[in-house]
Amino acid sequence: MSKERKQKKGLKAFGIIVLVLIIILAIIIGGTFWFVNSKLGKIQQVDLNEDDLSVSADVEKNLADYRNIAIFGIDSRSDNYNKGNRSDCIIIASINNKTKEVKLVSVYRDTYVQIEGHGLDKITHAYSYGEAPLAIKTLNTNLDLNIKEFVTVNFDAVKEIIDSIGGIRMTITSEEVSHIPGITTAGTYNLTGEQALAYARIRYATGGDYKRTERMRDVLTAVANKVKTFNISQLNVFIDQVLPRVYTNISASEMFSLMPNVPSFKITESIGWPYETKGITLDRWYGIPITLESNVTNLHQRVFNEENYIPSDTVKQISNSIVTKTGYAK
Repeated sequence: MSKERKQKKGLKAFGIIVLVLIIILAIIIGGTFWFVNSKLGKIQQVDLNEDDLSVSADVEKNLADYRNIAIFGIDSRSDNYNKGNRSDCIIIASINNKTKEVKLVSVYRDTYVQIEGHGLDKITHAYSYGEAPLAIKTLNTNLDLNIKEFVTVNFDAVKEIIDSIGGIRMTITSEEVSHIPGITTAGTYNLTGEQALAYARIRYATGGDYKRTERMRDVLTAVANKVKTFNISQLNVFIDQVLPRVYTNISASEMFSLMPNVPSFKITESIGWPYETKGITLDRWYGIPITLESNVTNLHQRVFNEENYIPSDTVKQISNSIVTKTGYAK
């Protein structure tokens, strides 16, 4: 399996950000406080103990100007966000509190990291082992981050969302036809939720996983463009469909307080992490950061403008453990 295929996998969740922004803007357009509260109350809320998330005092100080939110796309096919669901997509939405710039960091699901209580393993398994708290802790300890908030969405929601808006128009190539139920010839169709999800998840075709993530972005862009044309009544139905499928520890009151700033937010960069990896097969395939320490250094330089960043002792220790286990070092 190529490095490119592994590295592009996380980017498909970029569209979740677009959808969330559209939802928030739609609520703002809707207007009144009672309306907003009634909608945000549909979100599934959970409380997290911040003391369990392993944010060090040094990291807290260094990243004081940044609000980092973890976004998980899990492989559950129902409204189940508990243990056993792997985070097929992991994105860190990094908001610069001063400039309102938003950078999206996709963490590749097969990245080899330290998971508390489970040793070295794929980062995708952290959510399965311990839900959002362990997944967040794993990001914080391996990447020197200050994440305290998260949003989780399951992939089955995509299908239902598309059906709720009456489908989306997509152009299907002759190579893609055989992968989509009910489609027999190439052309432009109004796809149902089931067809759109099948289209987005095509794996074995020209372009491999790179093209697969492009299809997912195309599907979510089509959803976003269609929602933009909705009137208030249609937006109301759409919001009612989406928000109950969101699981988060961000309170409704906190979301409401953020709304005036939403128009000033601008996504300036979307990157994948780790920057340098090498595959290895042990009991299964893993993506090894080469090295974890240097990849964390580069992350903080690029995303947080910390030019002379030195990783924590924890990151250095984990990095050395990975090198000892795999033999992969610069």
